[in-house]
Order: sequence, then C-alpha cells, then structure tokens
Amino acid sequence: MLEIIKLVLGPAATNTYFIGDQESKQAVVIDPAWDGAILAEKSHQLDWDIQSVWLTHAHFDHFGGLADLISGLDLNDKEGFFVGLHPEDMNLWRVKGGAPLFGISIKSAPKPSYKFQDGETLSVGKYEFLVHHTPGHSRGHVVFHCPAEEVLFSGDLIFMQGIGRTDLPGGSYSTLMDSIHRCVLPLPDETRILSGHGPETTVGEERRLNPFLVYDDP
Repeated sequence: MLEIIKLVLGPAATNTYFIGDQESKQAVVIDPAWDGAILAEKSHQLDWDIQSVWLTHAHFDHFGGLADLISGLDLNDKEGFFVGLHPEDMNLWRVKGGAPLFGISIKSAPKPSYKFQDGETLSVGKYEFLVHHTPGHSRGHVVFHCPAEEVLFSGDLIFMQGIGRTDLPGGSYSTLMDSIHRCVLPLPDETRILSGHGPETTVGEERRLNPFLVYDDP
C-alpha cells in the first residue's frame, strides 16, 4: 500500500508530502517546505528509507526545509540519494526561490543533482510515478502522477477551486492553463489532487467547480 502523509509548514502554509511503500519502506519527500528538522524527525518516527526529494518547482516555500532535512537524515553521502528539480527552474533555485524579495532568509541546501524530464517514470518501491513538465506557475514546474493509485501531486499548478499564481517571474496564465488541460483534465474524475497548498480535491470536482477552468478545448 502507498502511504501518504501531509504536513503543512512554513510562512505560506505549504504542503509537504511523505510518500512511502509500506512493504519496502522506501519513500520520498515532495517539497520539503520548511522546518527540516521536523521533517527529519518525522522520517525517523516512520522508519522509512528516504530515497530522494522531489521538488515540484523552485519557489522558496517549497524547499525552505531542505537543508535541515538533509542534515537531520545525514543524506549527503547516501548512495543513490538525489534531490530532483526540472532544469528550467535552476535559475530560480540559484536566487533562493525568490526568498530575498520577500525579506525571508533560508539556509543554503545542496544543489539538485537530478534533472527531471517530461514523461519519465520514477519509482517509490513498487509504485511508479509519471513526471509531467507543467510550466505556467514557474518555467520548470512539474507534477507527479501515480496511475495505479489514482493520485496526482500537483504542486502549485492547480488547487481546490483555484490555480497557481502567474504574476511572478517565469509565470504565464496561458501556459499554466495549457498545462492543466494537457496533464490534469485528461485524468479520470476519481484521481485525487494533492496540491502544494490547501485541501485535497479530485479531477472531477475541479472539472465541475473550479471557476478558472475553461471547459471547451483550449
């Protein structure tokens, strides 16, 4: 069984997700938003083997806890461990995800060593996740879809009755809407959407209730 644990952390109330295969105990962390020491302690409590960290994008509120997480788990020298980010967001990473613009300081973390590619498959134990490049909120935004479990980790692409903001550098409303039409709306209605902020929803609920969605073909 795939277990999913959500923690809401940091100044932007960002959702951090632990996802783990209960049989193998292999797990990943998606968007270690803040309070990395808390994340490390949670991992110890779960007794999970953290294989990697997946970043949906490089805004500071999605990786502000990365440095302390890695320090708390002593992951720097772990064989095969990686932090993944799409290469289009590396420039955003280099300026600490825009944190200085908001007067916020975050600790420097190891540079992401793995470059996500559109359409590739990642594994968490026996579970496979498809990576989709979904720009619009940022140039290198990605989402992670597990078809077997009918769950989509959408980052800041789409929320319950909302969409990601597009007024920051690298944002584009038309590009974001195209990403939603390509990578979210074709999924089955029952697919759970676990976003970067706010509560869980489903594709069907957003198709019916999200005021931003255009129901005609884009």
